[in-house]
Amino acid sequence: QVQLVESGGGLVQAGGSLRLSCAASGRTISNYDMGWFRQAPGKEREFVAAISRSGGGAYYVTYYADSVKGRFTISRDTANNMVYLQMNSLKPEDTAVYYCAARRSGGMRTTSSDEYPYWGQGTQVTVSS
Repeated sequence: QVQLVESGGGLVQAGGSLRLSCAASGRTISNYDMGWFRQAPGKEREFVAAISRSGGGAYYVTYYADSVKGRFTISRDTANNMVYLQMNSLKPEDTAVYYCAARRSGGMRTTSSDEYPYWGQGTQVTVSS
């Protein structure tokens, strides 16, 4: 099993930036696709970004929710078992608890949280207007 711990959340003004980190342990993430999801109060958990193995593991591909495309960047440091979410030009509607998630590589590309069995505890991001 892989354990995930997020950090880096906080309070920021609109237009500001934050970088979330996700530290993985228990397994190397080299064989895992990694994703970020978020959940705002009273709303369902939604997909934010993912970074997945492709080309038989030769490279990684990233994909994003339309709402964050061009503002957020997901990256991974496989050697150190870390995943990051760089968030720029933050908006009040980005306010949510952000979760790191993992699943074994090899599946179809997905934005569904149901496809990710491993989750961190979440980190709060609050963007003030």
